[in-house]
Amino acid sequence: MIQAWQVVNERPGSAGYLSVSTRTYLLPDGTRADWDIFGGERSVAVVALTANHDVVLARQFRPGPGAVLDEIPGGYVEPREDPLAAAARELLEETGYAGDLSLCGSSWLASACRTRRYVAVTTNARKVADPEPQAGEFCEVVLKPLAAFRAHLRSGELTDVDLGYLALEHLGLLADLS
Repeated sequence: MIQAWQVVNERPGSAGYLSVSTRTYLLPDGTRADWDIFGGERSVAVVALTANHDVVLARQFRPGPGAVLDEIPGGYVEPREDPLAAAARELLEETGYAGDLSLCGSSWLASACRTRRYVAVTTNARKVADPEPQAGEFCEVVLKPLAAFRAHLRSGELTDVDLGYLALEHLGLLADLS
């Protein structure tokens, strides 16, 4: 039977933007292994759909892939902040859009990560203000028709692909509407 590994030691560290620690585990066979564990913050992504079935995205440079990507708006959930409130805040900050918001799922970022990612959907999204990104954020609002957004998810040319699929499944919009 699979059991949790025992943590023998943990050494905190930093990799600049991300918190990183090295955990030493005692494995079931008696050996020890070091794992670099990163993150720890919570994040949220928002799939916002307009009344015309356009998806609101934020075009921005992503340092990991080294490319400008059309991304699902989102960001970190502040300590003690409700993920749904963070979703509304992030969507408004990055795009200037708001609408009928609901939380529809969550997942872990990666197997060696402590970051829990939430996904919310906004229906009837409409522009209510000018975007006000935080310092260091540089975004351009992009509207993609739903079919093009599905193709964009399949292309893998964005982060949070899995959260996009969770949102579309929640809305019953995975299948083509034609």
